[in-house]
Amino acid sequence: MPKASAEKVNTTQSSSWVDKAREAAPALRPHAAENEAAGCLTSPTLDTLRESGFFTMLAARPFGGAEVSPVEALEVYETLCEADAAAGWVVMASNVAIGSASGYLPAEGARKIFGGGIPIIAGNGGPFGRADVDGKGFRLSGRWSYGSGVLHSQWIHSGGRVFENGKPRVNPVTGQPEVRTFIVPTEQAKMLGNWDVVGLRGTGSIDYEFNDVFVPEEFTHFPDANVAQQGGNLFRLGIVGMSPLGHTGAALGIARRALTELAALAESPDGRPSRLAVQGGDDQFQENYGLAEGQLRAARALCYEVWRDISQTLDNGNPVQTRQYTLARLALVHVTNTAADVCVFAHKAAGGISIRNTALQRCFRDMFTASQHRIVSNSFAKDCAQDLLGQARDKIWAIRGLIDRPELKPL
Repeated sequence: MPKASAEKVNTTQSSSWVDKAREAAPALRPHAAENEAAGCLTSPTLDTLRESGFFTMLAARPFGGAEVSPVEALEVYETLCEADAAAGWVVMASNVAIGSASGYLPAEGARKIFGGGIPIIAGNGGPFGRADVDGKGFRLSGRWSYGSGVLHSQWIHSGGRVFENGKPRVNPVTGQPEVRTFIVPTEQAKMLGNWDVVGLRGTGSIDYEFNDVFVPEEFTHFPDANVAQQGGNLFRLGIVGMSPLGHTGAALGIARRALTELAALAESPDGRPSRLAVQGGDDQFQENYGLAEGQLRAARALCYEVWRDISQTLDNGNPVQTRQYTLARLALVHVTNTAADVCVFAHKAAGGISIRNTALQRCFRDMFTASQHRIVSNSFAKDCAQDLLGQARDKIWAIRGLIDRPELKPL
């Protein structure tokens, strides 16, 4: 499968990362169907993403990364996913793994991975592996599903629970069972080749396994880290913020593309196989289209309001507060539901055209695949409500939701 270093080749063509995304979009659109057929991003798409430097956005500056602000990264993800959801998805998911590894790995491990250039890192950070302590490292085994973009990677980011002498090891600082994120060369994984899915087919997000692979401790970090070992204030965000940021951009981009495709269909000549009976659609279609536009734009406004606030907090060198994470999660749940509704409307309004192999059909399938991700579950609205109701004063956000604030213990 095609792989590409994430090294930044040309980042001087435009004034901002959003401009770069807008410039790249026309080059990405024609290859979306080709990516789907291949089950991964093909060379033309990877070349465009690599040459624009998109895989370096959240990487630490000491290694040549950009440490792009969250609000700017959000618009890049949105723009890329509008052009091709698979391409944008791989960029946003890989940036979480690349950014966190560059910022949170111990210095020696980070230098070994990033010293010669920024690689593409991908995978599944869920703690589905078992890591047995072995000297100055761990023996990692396990199987991970939905490793977003692993077919394009040089290193794989995977979560695992730590065992010592056959028993779960406790983190002495928090008193909780120890979980780590492991960064392992891709060639040491067994790729299971089972990416047979409804949507996001071009992302190369197959299941994979590690079997008793030795991982030096310097190639591991804690998944809840928010203090940079390398880099600046961006890394106060943590994976708990980086991941929702990417999924928010994906939902916005896919839904926007669905409405754009539907508008183009409404403006097309009569005689096409569609329920849009007259050019521009009938009164009911126009009313529903207007409502869909309003719903998406309102959801987008909430997302950018939340992420501008978080970006300002990071720029000021301050930690992100529980309430800010709450609003980011709430905005993500809301925009995911809104985007899914928009894509259902576009699918139904387009009639027969929406069941053909078109960009509009792809938006429908991609959005409903994206909406199945654990991180966008409606169940998180309950956690958000707990905080908004003042019932989470002693809780903090983790990837899986609100948890009790660990009682730090002296070493």
